[in-house]
Amino acid sequence: MTVADGRADVTVAGELTGDARPFRRRLLDGLADSIAERGYRDTTIADIVRHARTSKRTFYQEFSSKEECFIELLWTANQEMMAQIRAAVDPQAFWQDQIRQAIDAYVESIESRPAITLSWIREMPALGTVVRPVQRRGIEDLTKMLVDLTDSPGFRRAKLPPISKPIAVILLGGLRELTAQTVEDKRDVRSIVDAAVTASIAVVGRGAPAH
Repeated sequence: MTVADGRADVTVAGELTGDARPFRRRLLDGLADSIAERGYRDTTIADIVRHARTSKRTFYQEFSSKEECFIELLWTANQEMMAQIRAAVDPQAFWQDQIRQAIDAYVESIESRPAITLSWIREMPALGTVVRPVQRRGIEDLTKMLVDLTDSPGFRRAKLPPISKPIAVILLGGLRELTAQTVEDKRDVRSIVDAAVTASIAVVGRGAPAH
Protein backbone atom coordinates (compact mmCIF):
# COMPACT_ATOMS: atom_id res chain seq x y z
CA MET A 1 0.00 0.00 0.00
CA THR A 2 1.00 3.65 -0.19
CA VAL A 3 0.95 5.88 2.86
CA ALA A 4 -2.04 8.17 2.55
CA ASP A 5 -0.15 11.39 1.82
CA GLY A 6 1.87 9.74 -0.92
CA ARG A 7 5.25 10.54 0.59
CA ALA A 8 6.36 6.93 1.01
CA ASP A 9 5.49 3.47 -0.15
CA VAL A 10 4.97 0.73 2.43
CA THR A 11 3.87 -2.80 1.77
CA VAL A 12 1.31 -4.05 4.25
CA ALA A 13 1.83 -7.71 5.00
CA GLY A 14 -1.86 -8.47 4.83
CA GLU A 15 -1.82 -7.57 1.16
CA LEU A 16 1.39 -9.27 0.08
CA THR A 17 2.27 -12.00 2.54
CA GLY A 18 -0.63 -14.37 2.19
CA ASP A 19 -0.58 -17.65 0.30
CA ALA A 20 0.46 -15.86 -2.89
CA ARG A 21 3.65 -14.46 -1.31
CA PRO A 22 4.83 -16.98 1.29
CA PHE A 23 8.50 -16.03 0.93
CA ARG A 24 7.76 -12.43 1.88
CA ARG A 25 6.26 -13.54 5.19
CA ARG A 26 9.19 -15.87 5.79
CA LEU A 27 11.65 -13.05 5.18
CA LEU A 28 9.82 -10.77 7.59
CA ASP A 29 9.91 -13.51 10.21
CA GLY A 30 13.58 -14.09 9.41
CA LEU A 31 14.37 -10.44 10.07
CA ALA A 32 12.37 -10.57 13.30
CA ASP A 33 14.35 -13.60 14.46
CA SER A 34 17.65 -11.94 13.60
CA ILE A 35 16.70 -8.75 15.43
CA ALA A 36 15.91 -10.82 18.51
CA GLU A 37 19.25 -12.60 18.13
CA ARG A 38 21.64 -9.74 17.37
CA GLY A 39 19.71 -6.49 16.91
CA TYR A 40 18.75 -4.64 13.74
CA ARG A 41 22.00 -2.76 13.19
CA ASP A 42 24.14 -5.90 13.26
CA THR A 43 21.70 -7.90 11.16
CA THR A 44 22.78 -8.61 7.59
CA ILE A 45 20.77 -9.87 4.66
CA ALA A 46 22.68 -13.13 5.05
CA ASP A 47 21.27 -13.39 8.58
CA ILE A 48 17.74 -12.74 7.33
CA VAL A 49 17.84 -15.41 4.63
CA ARG A 50 19.49 -17.87 7.02
CA HIS A 51 16.61 -17.53 9.46
CA ALA A 52 14.10 -17.56 6.60
CA ARG A 53 15.77 -20.61 5.04
CA THR A 54 15.79 -19.04 1.63
CA SER A 55 18.29 -17.26 -0.63
CA LYS A 56 19.55 -13.75 -1.22
CA ARG A 57 18.07 -13.96 -4.69
CA THR A 58 14.65 -14.57 -3.16
CA PHE A 59 15.21 -11.68 -0.76
CA TYR A 60 15.90 -9.24 -3.58
CA GLN A 61 12.86 -10.46 -5.48
CA GLU A 62 10.78 -9.24 -2.54
CA PHE A 63 12.71 -6.30 -1.07
CA SER A 64 15.18 -3.80 -2.44
CA SER A 65 17.09 -3.49 0.84
CA LYS A 66 17.29 -4.50 4.48
CA GLU A 67 15.72 -1.14 5.35
CA GLU A 68 12.65 -1.81 3.21
CA CYS A 69 12.19 -5.20 4.86
CA PHE A 70 12.59 -3.59 8.30
CA ILE A 71 10.01 -0.91 7.61
CA GLU A 72 7.46 -3.46 6.47
CA LEU A 73 8.16 -5.68 9.48
CA LEU A 74 7.54 -2.81 11.89
CA TRP A 75 4.43 -1.71 10.03
CA THR A 76 3.06 -5.24 10.11
CA ALA A 77 3.84 -5.64 13.81
CA ASN A 78 2.04 -2.37 14.55
CA GLN A 79 -1.07 -3.47 12.65
CA GLU A 80 -1.08 -6.85 14.38
CA MET A 81 -0.74 -5.22 17.80
CA MET A 82 -3.69 -2.90 17.14
CA ALA A 83 -5.83 -5.83 16.02
CA GLN A 84 -4.90 -7.71 19.19
CA ILE A 85 -5.87 -4.75 21.38
CA ARG A 86 -9.17 -4.15 19.62
CA ALA A 87 -10.07 -7.83 19.94
CA ALA A 88 -9.28 -7.84 23.66
CA VAL A 89 -11.41 -4.86 24.68
CA ASP A 90 -15.07 -5.40 25.53
CA PRO A 91 -16.83 -2.12 24.63
CA GLN A 92 -19.68 -2.93 27.02
CA ALA A 93 -17.40 -3.31 30.07
CA PHE A 94 -16.83 -0.61 32.68
CA TRP A 95 -14.46 1.98 31.26
CA GLN A 96 -11.74 1.24 33.82
CA ASP A 97 -11.90 -2.44 32.88
CA GLN A 98 -11.59 -1.56 29.21
CA ILE A 99 -8.41 0.37 29.93
CA ARG A 100 -6.92 -2.61 31.75
CA GLN A 101 -7.96 -4.93 28.92
CA ALA A 102 -6.23 -2.67 26.40
CA ILE A 103 -3.04 -2.40 28.47
CA ASP A 104 -2.96 -6.15 29.09
CA ALA A 105 -3.30 -6.83 25.35
CA TYR A 106 -0.59 -4.27 24.58
CA VAL A 107 1.79 -5.91 27.04
CA GLU A 108 1.01 -9.38 25.68
CA SER A 109 1.90 -8.13 22.22
CA ILE A 110 5.17 -6.65 23.49
CA GLU A 111 6.03 -9.83 25.39
CA SER A 112 5.77 -11.85 22.20
CA ARG A 113 8.40 -9.73 20.39
CA PRO A 114 10.13 -7.24 22.70
CA ALA A 115 13.06 -6.69 20.34
CA ILE A 116 10.72 -5.60 17.53
CA THR A 117 9.03 -3.06 19.79
CA LEU A 118 12.37 -1.65 20.89
CA SER A 119 13.47 -1.39 17.26
CA TRP A 120 10.29 0.51 16.36
CA ILE A 121 10.87 3.02 19.15
CA ARG A 122 14.66 3.37 19.06
CA GLU A 123 15.98 2.33 15.64
CA MET A 124 13.26 3.19 13.16
CA PRO A 125 13.72 6.99 13.58
CA ALA A 126 17.43 6.59 12.73
CA LEU A 127 16.46 5.64 9.17
CA GLY A 128 15.78 9.33 8.55
CA THR A 129 13.27 11.18 6.43
CA VAL A 130 12.44 8.18 4.24
CA VAL A 131 10.74 6.48 7.15
CA ARG A 132 9.11 9.51 8.76
CA PRO A 133 5.79 9.22 6.88
CA VAL A 134 5.52 5.57 7.86
CA GLN A 135 6.35 6.31 11.48
CA ARG A 136 3.83 9.13 11.59
CA ARG A 137 1.13 6.99 9.98
CA GLY A 138 1.74 4.32 12.62
CA ILE A 139 1.28 6.85 15.42
CA GLU A 140 -1.81 8.27 13.74
CA ASP A 141 -3.35 4.80 13.51
CA LEU A 142 -2.64 4.12 17.19
CA THR A 143 -4.04 7.53 18.11
CA LYS A 144 -7.24 6.88 16.19
CA MET A 145 -7.57 3.50 17.88
CA LEU A 146 -7.36 5.10 21.34
CA VAL A 147 -9.95 7.71 20.41
CA ASP A 148 -12.24 4.99 19.04
CA LEU A 149 -11.81 2.79 22.12
CA THR A 150 -12.86 5.65 24.40
CA ASP A 151 -16.00 6.22 22.35
CA SER A 152 -17.69 3.00 23.45
CA PRO A 153 -20.86 2.22 25.44
CA GLY A 154 -18.85 1.67 28.61
CA PHE A 155 -17.35 5.14 28.42
CA ARG A 156 -20.61 6.76 27.39
CA ARG A 157 -22.42 5.21 30.37
CA ALA A 158 -19.89 6.94 32.61
CA LYS A 159 -20.56 10.18 30.69
CA LEU A 160 -16.94 10.31 29.59
CA PRO A 161 -16.21 11.97 26.25
CA PRO A 162 -13.74 10.34 23.85
CA ILE A 163 -10.20 11.51 24.49
CA SER A 164 -8.79 14.10 22.11
CA LYS A 165 -6.04 13.29 19.64
CA PRO A 166 -3.45 15.39 21.54
CA ILE A 167 -4.23 13.52 24.78
CA ALA A 168 -3.99 10.19 22.94
CA VAL A 169 -0.55 11.17 21.58
CA ILE A 170 0.63 12.08 25.09
CA LEU A 171 -0.59 8.74 26.46
CA LEU A 172 1.11 6.86 23.64
CA GLY A 173 4.37 8.74 24.05
CA GLY A 174 4.60 7.99 27.75
CA LEU A 175 3.66 4.35 27.30
CA ARG A 176 6.16 3.82 24.48
CA GLU A 177 9.03 5.36 26.46
CA LEU A 178 8.17 3.33 29.57
CA THR A 179 8.07 0.22 27.41
CA ALA A 180 11.42 1.01 25.77
CA GLN A 181 13.16 1.60 29.09
CA THR A 182 11.73 -1.61 30.52
CA VAL A 183 12.86 -3.70 27.55
CA GLU A 184 16.30 -2.04 27.48
CA ASP A 185 16.77 -2.79 31.17
CA LYS A 186 15.68 -6.40 30.57
CA ARG A 187 12.88 -6.12 33.11
CA ASP A 188 9.57 -7.94 32.91
CA VAL A 189 7.33 -5.95 30.56
CA ARG A 190 4.33 -6.96 32.65
CA SER A 191 5.73 -4.80 35.44
CA ILE A 192 4.47 -1.71 33.62
CA VAL A 193 0.81 -2.77 33.67
CA ASP A 194 -0.30 -1.23 36.96
CA ALA A 195 1.47 2.09 36.35
CA ALA A 196 0.13 2.29 32.80
CA VAL A 197 -3.42 1.51 33.91
CA THR A 198 -3.29 4.01 36.79
CA ALA A 199 -1.94 6.81 34.58
CA SER A 200 -4.42 6.09 31.79
CA ILE A 201 -7.39 6.06 34.16
CA ALA A 202 -6.25 9.36 35.67
CA VAL A 203 -5.92 11.02 32.27
CA VAL A 204 -8.99 9.53 30.61
CA GLY A 205 -11.16 9.96 33.70
CA ARG A 206 -10.49 13.68 33.95
CA GLY A 207 -13.80 14.31 32.20
CA ALA A 208 -15.86 12.19 34.57
CA PRO A 209 -18.77 14.11 36.13
CA ALA A 210 -18.30 15.10 39.77
CA HIS A 211 -20.42 13.29 42.37
